[in-house]
Amino acid sequence: MHHVIVHQHLYQPPREDPWLERVRAEPSAAPDHDWNTRINRECYARQAAAVGHRRTEQHVPSDLEAPGGVARVVNLYGWCSFDVGATLCEWLAAEAPATLAAMQAGDAASVRRWGHGNAIAAPYHHVILPLTSPRERITEIRWGIRDFERRFHRRPEGFWFPECAVDEDTLDAVAAEGIAFTILAPYQVEGHDGRGLPVRWRGASGRTLAIVPYDGSLAGEVAFGGLLRAPEALADRLAPFTPHGHDHGSARELRATTLATDGETFGHHHPRGDRALLEALGLVVHRPGVRLTNAAALVASMPPTTDVRLVSPSAWSCAHGVERWRSNCGCRLDGQRHPAQQWRGPLRQALAQLADRLHAQYAQEAAALFRADGWAVRDAYGAVVGEDGEALARFVNAHLVEGATERQHQRARELLELCRATLRCFTSCAWFFDDVDRLEVRQVLRYAARALELSGHAARWTPEFVQSLSAATSGAPGAPSAADVFVRDALPHRDPVCVVAAAAIASAANGERLRRFAAYDGETHRHPDGAWEVHLRHRRTGAVARFTGRVEGSGPGLVVKLGASDGPRDGWQTLRVDELPEPIAVSLLAVHATQDDALTT
Repeated sequence: MHHVIVHQHLYQPPREDPWLERVRAEPSAAPDHDWNTRINRECYARQAAAVGHRRTEQHVPSDLEAPGGVARVVNLYGWCSFDVGATLCEWLAAEAPATLAAMQAGDAASVRRWGHGNAIAAPYHHVILPLTSPRERITEIRWGIRDFERRFHRRPEGFWFPECAVDEDTLDAVAAEGIAFTILAPYQVEGHDGRGLPVRWRGASGRTLAIVPYDGSLAGEVAFGGLLRAPEALADRLAPFTPHGHDHGSARELRATTLATDGETFGHHHPRGDRALLEALGLVVHRPGVRLTNAAALVASMPPTTDVRLVSPSAWSCAHGVERWRSNCGCRLDGQRHPAQQWRGPLRQALAQLADRLHAQYAQEAAALFRADGWAVRDAYGAVVGEDGEALARFVNAHLVEGATERQHQRARELLELCRATLRCFTSCAWFFDDVDRLEVRQVLRYAARALELSGHAARWTPEFVQSLSAATSGAPGAPSAADVFVRDALPHRDPVCVVAAAAIASAANGERLRRFAAYDGETHRHPDGAWEVHLRHRRTGAVARFTGRVEGSGPGLVVKLGASDGPRDGWQTLRVDELPEPIAVSLLAVHATQDDALTT
C-alpha cells in the first residue's frame, strides 16, 4: 500500500491595527483591500469549493472518490491535511466566515472518513520557537492548542512548527502537551530509510514524538517548479508507477509520500493551482494500491518503531539552522538588490530587550492582581484570547483577587493584552524578507508601540527603544533604519481613541447610529446645542472614554471638532475626514458624493 498525504500550511500574520483591531488598506494588495482579502479570494475560498474538469460525460457527484472521474466541486479541506494559524482564523471568523466554516467542515468530514482529522494545531503566533524563551514557547504552544480546540471542537493530534523550525527543547515541549506527531523536512531528521513512513524522536526527558518526513524534492517542484501545470505529472509524483504497476502487498513494500508546502501555493502563488491539485488527487484515489489519507491516520495505523536523530536546530527555509531570523546568514530572496541583511540581529535584539522589560512589568503587576501565578493566568488566557467583550471580562473576573475594583479589572485586561502584543512582536515574517522597510516589519513595530502604551511607561521607555532600533539598517546609502520605520509608521500620530470618537460623532451626525466602531462599542447622544457626546468602551481591555464634539463641512472638507467630555471646549482637536477609520471615512465620502450628484442632477 502506498499512502499519499498532502499537507497545507495556511498562515497569514496578524495584520490588524493594534489599536483599532481592523486591517488597514494595503495598496500592494490591489485590487483587493489587503493581503488577507486577496489571498482568501485567490486561494483559501477557492479550495473550499475547488472546481475540476469533468473527465466523462456522465454526471459525477461532488465527491473526490466518485467513479467516473474528478468531481466538479470539492472541498479540498476534506482531503488535505492542513494547519491554519490562529491569527488567520481570527481574521477569517470576522471577515470570511464561510471559508473558516469550510475548513471546519472538511476536518469533520475527514474524521468520519479516516477516523482522524485533517487539521493539526500550531503555535498561536507564527514565531520561531527555538528562538523563544521556555516560558514564551509554552505559552505559544498552549494558546495554539486552546484555539484549535475552540475552532475544531476536538483535541489536536499533530502540531505544525512555523517554518518547520525545531530543536530538542521545542519537540519536548509539544510532547509534554500530549501532541502525538509533527511533519518535518527529510533533512531535519537523520536515520530514516527514505520510505516516508513515520519515525520516532526520543528526547532526553524520555518523551517521544512521531515525525512524518515530507518529500523535499516534491515540495520544491510544486512550490517553485512547473508541476502544478500538469495534474497528471503531479499524480505520478504523489503515487509513482513501477514497471509492474504500484508496489503493494507486503510490509517491506509500504511507503508514504507526503507533500508539505504553503497552502497559498494552490491558487495564490500558482493561479489555478487548486484545480491542478484537485485533478491530481482525483487521479490518485483511483489508482490501485494507493490510499489517500492524512498524517494523523498514518501515524495511528503505523506507529513508528525506527528511532531518528533530530538536526537541531533546523528549519525548512534556512540552510543555517534558524539564523535567518536573527542574523545575516546569507538566506535572502534577492541577493542582487539586497546583498546583506545585517539589520536582522539588531531588530531582534531591540525587541528582545523591550520584551524583557514588558515581561517584568507584567509579572510585577500580575502578582498583585491575580489569585494564581501570573504566568499560569497568561497561559490560561489562550482559551479566550481569540474572543473579545464579555468572554474576556468573565475570564478576568474568574482570576482576579477577591474584592478587586473596577479599575483593577480593567488593568488586568490591559496586562493580558500587553502579553498578546508582546508575543506578536516576534512574528517570523518580519525577518524572513530582505528589507527592513516592509509592511511585515512595520506591523511588528506597531505591536511594540501598542505594548509600550499598555505598559504605562511609554514616555520613559520609548526613546531608549528607538535608539536601539537605529542599529537595524541595511547599510545602503539613504536606507531607513528600523527606528525611522517605527517613528514614521508604527507610532500613532493621533490618539486612536480620539480618532474612533470622531468617527462615531461623524457617523451619528450623518444619521448612522452605529454601536460598534472598530475595536470599540459605543453610544452617541445629541446635546440640545447640536453637539454630540459619545461613550466608548474597548472590547478587549474594557477601557472607557467619553468625548463631545460636532461636525462641520461636508465631503472631503468634512471635519470633526471634539475633546474629552469633562474638558474645556476651547481645547478641542480638529480631525479631517481622511483621518477617520477607513470604512467610516469611505462611507461618509460616499454619502456626500451621492448627495452632490443629486444636487447636480
